[in-house]
Amino acid sequence: MSVDALAVYRGMDIGTAKPTRAADPACRHCWHLVDLVEPSEEFSVALFQAAGEKVLAGLHAEARPALLVGGTGLYHRALLDGLQLPEQYPEIRRRLYEEGRRPGGPVRLHARLASLDPVAAGRMEPFNLRRVVRALEVTEGSGRPFSRFGPGLESYQETATVLVGLRLERAELDRRLEARLDEQLAEGFLEEVARLASRPGGLSRTARQAIGYAELLAHLEGTLSLEEARVATLRRLRRFARRQEAWFRRDPRVHWLSASAPDLVGQVLERWETSPS
Repeated sequence: MSVDALAVYRGMDIGTAKPTRAADPACRHCWHLVDLVEPSEEFSVALFQAAGEKVLAGLHAEARPALLVGGTGLYHRALLDGLQLPEQYPEIRRRLYEEGRRPGGPVRLHARLASLDPVAAGRMEPFNLRRVVRALEVTEGSGRPFSRFGPGLESYQETATVLVGLRLERAELDRRLEARLDEQLAEGFLEEVARLASRPGGLSRTARQAIGYAELLAHLEGTLSLEEARVATLRRLRRFARRQEAWFRRDPRVHWLSASAPDLVGQVLERWETSPS
């Protein structure tokens, strides 16, 4: 099962490094929670949680184990720990988006969030307008900090699920990120973004903020050169990878293994076979 916030979008294939059906048409499990909605649609962790719980129930009914693979930490927690997700407040959200679209708006909104909920603000970048607006929307609408909903992201419940994280040396990780981005550009990443942007409805707020898509859109709109878009994408990728690692490092349930270990699969299977469940 894919646990990737962007692989849910149909057509966003190259930029999300989505597996291809042609590469392994028999791999049905690779396509759970992939291609759920059009890129013009909004998507949320609540929608992912509902879809994921349905898939897990189906696998459980067939007595089949589930393998959740991907790096969207909040989506993992939503499925693993059954997070109670806050309500939506459309009128507040609409007002916040209007503020955010003004010059300097995202930075001002992030500063406001930092004053109301510094924990939530510390988990997101100022230019990620969608996440900042959602956190402010809930904080203002409920009168309760966004970071305190559900069992709490700082509270880790016991689980029979075996959690495995892959570790790479920073220099090697940076090298792989750059190599993958260059491969994606060579495979037609820019053309993919142009094609999706030209479709009816274009890209939703959620989709257009994706790493690489936002930068290449800026290039297509004439505000960045292609090389500037590439450099900006790589910068965001590296920053995201560090935040991603920090997110999972906080979870004491994760077993960390070297991604370059020759017996990596064996190590993972050993932990699964010896788990209490």
